[in-house]
Order: sequence, then structure tokens, then C-alpha cells
Amino acid sequence: MRELVLIGIGTGNPDHLTLQGAEAIRSADLILVPRKGADKADLADLRRDICARVLGGDDARIVEFDLPKRDAGGDYLEGVEAWHDAIACAWVAAAGREAQRVALLVWGDPALYDSSLRIAARLSPPPRITVVPGITALQALCAAHAIPLNEIGAPFLVTTGRRLREEGWPDCADTLVVMLDGGCAFQALDPAGVTIWWGAYLGMAEEATVSGPLSEAGPRIVETRAAARARHGWIMDIYLLRRASGG
Repeated sequence: MRELVLIGIGTGNPDHLTLQGAEAIRSADLILVPRKGADKADLADLRRDICARVLGGDDARIVEFDLPKRDAGGDYLEGVEAWHDAIACAWVAAAGREAQRVALLVWGDPALYDSSLRIAARLSPPPRITVVPGITALQALCAAHAIPLNEIGAPFLVTTGRRLREEGWPDCADTLVVMLDGGCAFQALDPAGVTIWWGAYLGMAEEATVSGPLSEAGPRIVETRAAARARHGWIMDIYLLRRASGG
């Protein structure tokens, strides 16, 4: 592998693939598609559908591989490090020795809450890394609700559910975007004066959105999220919180 191309493919809508991304797919010797288990098979199917749109019936260059699972026990950061090592090895094994330009289709954008670049840095010998940006879940969320991301001239903060739950609302911003939240961490907040915009499966046919004052929308989100996860076997969601200035 001389070059690894990380192609952002957006949040589930094949139309989100950019012209640059399509050209990168066409020019790759090999396209790696991760399998994440039977309950997430539609994620691999979506990647294959995107490739089919670009390549037509030529799927000989597509290679699927089983994505290693992270050990949820023990120290979190040590577990992530070991997991990333295992994924890097899986990439190398799947790519083989012949392919020179290998592509990976990355959900959303490779630079935002995705570890593909960190994993790529573990490859030895190191290939050239090319990044094709994609539409993020953050952008898709704001588009789905037709809202601006930030207040006029004001900052916003992107964080995780774990950080929000453990540390509360940071003082540096009145607008938060929360990702990687498997436990609805917004329930730990004082809802007074807070509005929430939530979305799951953004850009996909299954897209679901809820918005409103946190005190009213929060319980509906918890219920909607649980039902959707039970129905599909997996869920990817994101939400934006905004409190009255000075809250």
C-alpha cells in the first residue's frame, strides 16, 4: 500500500458523496469495506451501494473485512489504543500486497470524531495519506432542523456524551453539539432555558428528528431513541443543545 485514501461519505445519503469523493473511488485499486456484525450489516450495504453508483457493476475492487471489536473492560484509553492497533492490522491484511492505492469510505468526515487518521498513522511502512472531506453529522443535523449552528458571533463546543455527563455544561459556550452519546446524557442537565435539537440516522431513509425545550423534548427523545435502536439493532445520533445566553 503506497497510498491510503480516506473518503468522507456523509451521514447515510448517497447524494452526500462529493464529486471529489467519487473520483477517489474510481481511481482506487482497492476499496475496503468494514463489516461490523449482522446487526449493522446495512452500514456495509450502504457503502457497497455508494460504490455501485460510482463504479457501476465493477465490484471486483471491493474487499470486505471484519472490524475488530473494542474490549469494553479495563482502562478506556488503553482499550482504544489496543483496538486501533487491531484495526490497523485488519486494514493491512485486507489490502494485501498488490494494491497500491487503497480507499476507505469513512462515515461523515475523517477529521471529526473519527479515528481513521489516528489508525492510519500506525501503518508501517507508512503510506501517503490522502483525505477527501465529507459532510458531517453536525452539518446534517442543522440541515434537518433548518437551524444555524451558532448564534451571531458566538462560539460553540463539540463534545461527547461521556464528557457532558461527567463534567456538566462547560462555561465556554452556550451552544453544545454532543456526539457519541449512548446514554442520553442531556438527562443529567438542568433543563431550564435549554432547547435541544436531536437527530438519528441523518440522511438515511430512517431519519428521525425531535426538537423543543429540553424539559419537553428530552423524554420524547429517550423514548424515540430506544424504539429506533430496538427496531434497527443499532443507532447513530447527535444533538445540539442551546441555552439562553448567560445561562
